[in-house]
Amino acid sequence: MLSVEAVNPPLGGKGLQLTGKWGDVMKESAQTAYSYIWSQAQALGIYPDEFHHYGVHVHVPAGTIPKDGPSAGVAIACSLVSWLTGKPVHTDTAMTGGITLAGLVSAVGGDQGKLLAAHRVGIRGILLPAADQMDLATLDSRVRDELECIPVKNLQEVFAAAFAPADSAWALQSCPACSITSLVLDAVRGRP
Repeated sequence: MLSVEAVNPPLGGKGLQLTGKWGDVMKESAQTAYSYIWSQAQALGIYPDEFHHYGVHVHVPAGTIPKDGPSAGVAIACSLVSWLTGKPVHTDTAMTGGITLAGLVSAVGGDQGKLLAAHRVGIRGILLPAADQMDLATLDSRVRDELECIPVKNLQEVFAAAFAPADSAWALQSCPACSITSLVLDAVRGRP
């Protein structure tokens, strides 16, 4: 499993700071998420000045195994929006998917292993690219029946599901403190 955490950097740092074992593609996903959120700041309820006066520090606390691949884009975007808006993301939600600057969620493949890993640790709500839905057909029916998979095509759909109110149909336990937002995504040998 891979977690993504976001906080304000110490001493008023500006811009996007990344720590942990990030590969080049994953760094690009973080930059893409940051740029998309900046371009949509007002629509997301974020004051654009926050990008000029404050930075954000994103960390992937996954030990010494380097992480790379596009599938962390959705989780990174959610972590950033959570921190900048103060809205908690459901803590028992897994997500995967690449992102574009236009906010589209792209297929990443390998979802069967990710879904099994999430199921193994008790995660039941999963956001995955709509284009990867066919991976569900190959999943054992007992596992598939215990998962609530929500296909997403763009970041607006991701945010609507990830930040849904507790009394909605997507009623998952929310993190009471949003100073650190952890989003589980996948678990196959450190490969997002």
